Amino acid sequence: MAIERATFAAGCFWGVEESFRCVPGVISTRVGYTGGHKENPTYEEVCTDTTGHAEAVEVLFDPDRVSYDDLLGVFWGCHDPTTPNRQGPDVGSQYRSAIFFHTPEQEKAARASKERLERAGRFGAPIVTEIVPAQTFWEAEEYHQQYLLKRGAGRCPARPAP
Repeated sequence: MAIERATFAAGCFWGVEESFRCVPGVISTRVGYTGGHKENPTYEEVCTDTTGHAEAVEVLFDPDRVSYDDLLGVFWGCHDPTTPNRQGPDVGSQYRSAIFFHTPEQEKAARASKERLERAGRFGAPIVTEIVPAQTFWEAEEYHQQYLLKRGAGRCPARPAP
């Protein structure tokens, strides 16, 4: 089985992780920080909005079971990509919308999906999502991993038996 990696930032990583964790074909998720200049940042440092990092989710997936395009659909559907450095009440560059591509194919797919959504006018405002090369992914502290699931708030929808 070939495993691929995808990395997305779409606001607070707790809910974003839950959105991806539930997708059939996703092998694992982990939350962390990427896109900044500080090595091995802590949550407290990232929250100061001075490290340049975004709260992000790294997704390991089986491309034979779920496509990167399907993951892009989850990404676009789980946040508002028109608000720069903000998702709901969370404000700061750590909450920006970004796709961190790992391969040229991911970059091409991400740019094409963004262009399709812009042409369709789906969001009613310009999409501000960054599409940038993946950088070092710094895993967040353990208490952030599967945060919603640990607190009983994370639930994957029931799926019919295959």
